[in-house]
Amino acid sequence: MSIKQVAKYTLLMAFAIFVAGCKPKVRTNVVVHELSDTDMLNPTNYQSAEAGYYLGKLFSTALTVDPVTLELVPSLVTELPVVGYDSTTGFTSYTYEIRPEAKWDNGTPITAKDALFSLKVYKCPRVDNEQIKPYFESIDNVILYPENERKYTIVCNKVYHINLEMSGQFIFIPSYVYDPKGLLEEFSLPDFNAKAAELAENAKIKEFATDYNSEKFQREKGFIIGSGPYEFDVWEPGIKVVLKKKKDWWGDALAEKGLTQFEANIDELVYKVVNDQTGAIVALKGLKLDVMHGIKPKDWVTDLTVNEKLKENFWLSTPPSMSYSYFGLNLRNPKFTDKNVRKALAHLVDVNKIIDVIQYNLAERVNGFMHPSKKIFYNDTITHYDYNIEKARQLLADAGWNDSNGNGTIDKMIDGQLTEFNITFTYNNGNDSRRDAALIFKEAAREVGINVDVVPQEWSIYIDNQKKHDFEMFYGAWISGVGESDPKQIFHTESINGGSNYGFFGNAESDALIDALRGELDINKRAVYYKQLQAIIHDEVPYIFLFAPLERIAISKKFEEVKTTPLRPGYQEETFRFKQVD
Repeated sequence: MSIKQVAKYTLLMAFAIFVAGCKPKVRTNVVVHELSDTDMLNPTNYQSAEAGYYLGKLFSTALTVDPVTLELVPSLVTELPVVGYDSTTGFTSYTYEIRPEAKWDNGTPITAKDALFSLKVYKCPRVDNEQIKPYFESIDNVILYPENERKYTIVCNKVYHINLEMSGQFIFIPSYVYDPKGLLEEFSLPDFNAKAAELAENAKIKEFATDYNSEKFQREKGFIIGSGPYEFDVWEPGIKVVLKKKKDWWGDALAEKGLTQFEANIDELVYKVVNDQTGAIVALKGLKLDVMHGIKPKDWVTDLTVNEKLKENFWLSTPPSMSYSYFGLNLRNPKFTDKNVRKALAHLVDVNKIIDVIQYNLAERVNGFMHPSKKIFYNDTITHYDYNIEKARQLLADAGWNDSNGNGTIDKMIDGQLTEFNITFTYNNGNDSRRDAALIFKEAAREVGINVDVVPQEWSIYIDNQKKHDFEMFYGAWISGVGESDPKQIFHTESINGGSNYGFFGNAESDALIDALRGELDINKRAVYYKQLQAIIHDEVPYIFLFAPLERIAISKKFEEVKTTPLRPGYQEETFRFKQVD
């Protein structure tokens, strides 16, 4: 080869290497199946589980839960808080310092003032977050330190059993996005406790809340901005939500130092709504989905776990799911006001059959709102309502329900009108497991002369009707954390309007127990209150409790093997790593 040829060859090789080095990085994504659409992406006002998952990628909190140890670990802050107690006032304090790396998307540092602003939003009158306000009742003030803009102390003016969690797990909200006019600046945090009713009529509060509650902060790109690793990119209602990894996110440097709570390895998270579980399984087998959770137990047992080809492509896992399913009742419906009627309906629900036939025994029967794994709080002395047609028939007769006109449906005079016992039972459309459980109940109810109309509803309508108490019976489920929760949101009478007490449950005794356990630091005393509350709820039957399921998860093997977790939804898709190809 001549010198000229060598030179030409070297030049071509150098160019090829240069081009290869300039080749754009291939964007990676994870396609996750969701059965239902989210309700909104407002950081405080949302209620759907899907929204909670997405917002966890978009926004940050001071503390987060480690998916392996299930313990609180620092996220936005440098370490767990310094806890203080003032014996004179009885106030508890939690002092934090924000990481110097933490920044908003506009490049400004996250400071203690952002913690203060965020708590103002949570506690602000007229903000549509009544379902979550009870969790923040004990937070009285935030102390700022002029010499250190990153340091702050949260002061709690009363004992609350989850004060630590609430002081560290609220979402940090950027005021420059959500309050550009500074409408909340003149109000102190104690004002929101002491003068809530007065502030609700303040013109600036009204202006802020109207804007904050509006559509733009629920679903519009450019208005949903936090300090998490992802930014909101696309929402096609009923089709998909797409979150895009931020360039040069501040947490990347911390992830490189081995802090796993900052791992965000995937460029794009695509949440694809397939409102039909059969269609979703077809998409999974066709490799159009990378992740699917909440897989129907029948599909799991009879198909996926015995499908060798599918197992070549997917990791399969069944971690515990910290949730429970139930049939909810509207206690102010005239047909359900008699406790004996509600007990009769409980005896018409063959829970064991539902677990066996629909859940394929991938679930554990529950007798209340407490997850069975929380043994210290779980009341295991409660006897389940057994499936007993004759007992149900007798209880209904004792409550005055008989077939007076011989048409096959039991009836009763209510407010001077002969009322046939018909029930409209609603569930979210596309959830075949819920439909099938309702049909089992329908057949049993028919035997005692009750007609049950099983009606599917679109997710947004289904949720909205529960908020408005516009239902007779429905199939519901609640997700709990791995730690303690607060039953006030669901079972206290103060949560009937604006909270999640959709069925109007509660009396002075149950309210007093909830108030007592919320203010008790002794775990053993709290356990007694929890168990007493479970017993009252069991006797009053606002819910017919069903089961706590195992999660059923399939994750593509194009990723390295993923460790699943009891934290919902059972995995952290942003931490997935693609397998290295030789």
